[in-house]
Amino acid sequence: MFDIDRWNEIISALNKNKLRSFLTAFGVFWGIFMLVLMAGMGKGLENGIMHGVGKAAKNSAFMWTDNTSKPYKGFNRGRTWNFDNNDATYILQNVSEIENLSPRLFGGSRMGGNNTVRGHRSGSFRLKGDYPDYINIEPVTPIMGRYLNNIDIQEKRKICVIGEKVQSQMFNAGENPIGQYLKISGIYFQIVGVVHPETNININGRTEESIFLPFTTMQQVYNLGNEIHLFCFTSKKGIPVSIAEAKMMKILRERHKVDPTDEQAVAHINLEKQLQQFNMLFLGISVLVWIVGIGTLLAGVIGVSNIMLVIVKERTQEIGVMRAIGATPRKIMSQIVAESVFLTTLAGFLGLAFAVGILALVSKALEPATQNPENNVFIIDPGISLHLALAALLILILSGIFAGMIPAHRALKMKTIDALRDEI
Repeated sequence: MFDIDRWNEIISALNKNKLRSFLTAFGVFWGIFMLVLMAGMGKGLENGIMHGVGKAAKNSAFMWTDNTSKPYKGFNRGRTWNFDNNDATYILQNVSEIENLSPRLFGGSRMGGNNTVRGHRSGSFRLKGDYPDYINIEPVTPIMGRYLNNIDIQEKRKICVIGEKVQSQMFNAGENPIGQYLKISGIYFQIVGVVHPETNININGRTEESIFLPFTTMQQVYNLGNEIHLFCFTSKKGIPVSIAEAKMMKILRERHKVDPTDEQAVAHINLEKQLQQFNMLFLGISVLVWIVGIGTLLAGVIGVSNIMLVIVKERTQEIGVMRAIGATPRKIMSQIVAESVFLTTLAGFLGLAFAVGILALVSKALEPATQNPENNVFIIDPGISLHLALAALLILILSGIFAGMIPAHRALKMKTIDALRDEI
């Protein structure tokens, strides 16, 4: 395999017609290049989607009310309704599959205009009334101060936690917001923390542009009664969240006299189901990439096989001489297969290296955008894994062997005397 004379023969044979060898090798180069490039970009898309989900609970779901679409028990179609505090208690008592249940309130958009004032500064931000447990569903990291706690809920404290963009808009750079007050829709709240999001789910507005209030405080100070605008929940380990989701919808429709078949009245998002759909999408993309890539690579391999048939035809007399002086069939076959493997491996390795280089450049170019949370980047860190690179190299070697077997078999079928008499 490492015979210098053999390698000289291989290079000499390929150099006899450089243009033909180049065009043939280009087919293999392009096949492996497209396979690796598409696989890398597919991985980048998967990274981008999963980065958006971040550290959010993968077994979570969200549920809110909408206008009814069917009349039921004397109520007209189009009725508006809301969840309430009693719903939360009843659900916890009757849906055993639930691990975490966190009601949420919304404000800001319905109040209109700039709802937050501090001195001469003002801004319009989303208000979210939460329980401390909500951090287990849509995680945030306090970068200053703290998040909401149970004492805030129990005592209905007039405190708030703000997003990073609220801080930058309402305070000077370097100014400490902790302990300062914001006038939010006419009521003063003391800031106890600034948070950074760990996910891009952003239910009812971006976390960076939101102000978080204790759930009980928001209900009281804004006269919301016992309203709940959103239920956020997770299922217990090993239980699909769709089971808890179905039970909750059935209970809520019954409690609020909503038609059991009214799909519009209870809107919901099942993150677990969406992630499963994304996984199926990524699997489909991966299969498609391999089908297209291997198909393109196969076309290049067929080209290599054809060129090797031509080379064998051109070297008929040489093969005859080799047979006449005692060359074994194995030696002749290994010579031809080695030439094929060399051509495909060299071209394929260059295609692999070029594709990896392109992916690295794309990743580098997108890196600044991914550092900014305000940018919605759908492709992050495109690239291929080590096992995929090794699989590509194995495919190259097997392709080279396959491309050389047919020409080698043809060479072995030649009779020595006929080969010696052949005229090119």
